[in-house]
Amino acid sequence: MKAIVYDQFGKADVLRLADVPQPEPRPGDLLVEVKALGVNRADLLQRQGYYGTLTYGESALLGLELSGEVVSIGSDVTGIAPGDRVMAIVGGGAYAEYARVDRFMAVPVPEGFGFVEAAAIMESFVTAWEALVHLGEIAPGNSVLIHAAAGGIGSAAVQIGSALGTRVFATASASRRAEVEALGARRVFDYNSEDFEQGIREATDGQGVDVIVDFVGGHYLGPNLRSLRPGGRLVQVGLLSGQDNTDISLGLVLHNHLKVIGTVMKSRSAQEKRAMVQRFAKDGLPMFEDGRLCPVISQTFPLARAAEAHRSMEAGGGFGKIVLTIDNED
Repeated sequence: MKAIVYDQFGKADVLRLADVPQPEPRPGDLLVEVKALGVNRADLLQRQGYYGTLTYGESALLGLELSGEVVSIGSDVTGIAPGDRVMAIVGGGAYAEYARVDRFMAVPVPEGFGFVEAAAIMESFVTAWEALVHLGEIAPGNSVLIHAAAGGIGSAAVQIGSALGTRVFATASASRRAEVEALGARRVFDYNSEDFEQGIREATDGQGVDVIVDFVGGHYLGPNLRSLRPGGRLVQVGLLSGQDNTDISLGLVLHNHLKVIGTVMKSRSAQEKRAMVQRFAKDGLPMFEDGRLCPVISQTFPLARAAEAHRSMEAGGGFGKIVLTIDNED
């Protein structure tokens, strides 16, 4: 089968299309003919060598989410049959014509959705659901701040927060303000020219927000903690700033009994990932069929142009997910 490979860590130019062996499903797996797949920042980090050679027991190929058609099932699989349309999270291997998928990491493609739309759902919305609902413990009437709200996970988090009845604030570039507001944000702060800490203070009458979901890290930590109300939760999902070491005001954390929670999907165990997917499938997935949630797609590229897709993500400025498509027809 065709897949995207790289012979050494480096810039996007190291990516190339090559022939590789088709994966062999285990008893609890599906073999899926991939139709489309989402590009995630973790793919860029893996290509650059950030994770080293760690595969966490899964494919060494890039790719954490996909949509496609089930070709065959393992001996222990029930509830899914060949020919079913699924979308799934994988521990690697999505940048290929066929992928091995853990049965409990796959869910049905929502009614009326195509493969491209489905490929933009799983990683973003499962991660956002975990951050806001499971770890952030949001409730109707809460207030939340979502950073990097024009990105794939950020835009998903804005939608989820709005759909669940919270008051959503966000940061994004001024050029994306209207689009983020259209997803449900009450107010969007331009990260280039506005002080979100001051903005949150004014918007909440000095009380702060209940939950912050942050993808930036670094120098955002201090303003984030000062923007939380007593008992608030900061859920740290990423480090777009590139800074993983920074000062923390422990006095503020103690005095306001704040929670700082870190989460990343790639390094979680298979059991933890299955639980994340099932939580989302139970309560989040129905929201796509009734229109409360919808994937946001920035660009699509064919699989062979994966390097171009990576360069586009690195350049930034897009709104929503980048998706790679695969034409499996001979």
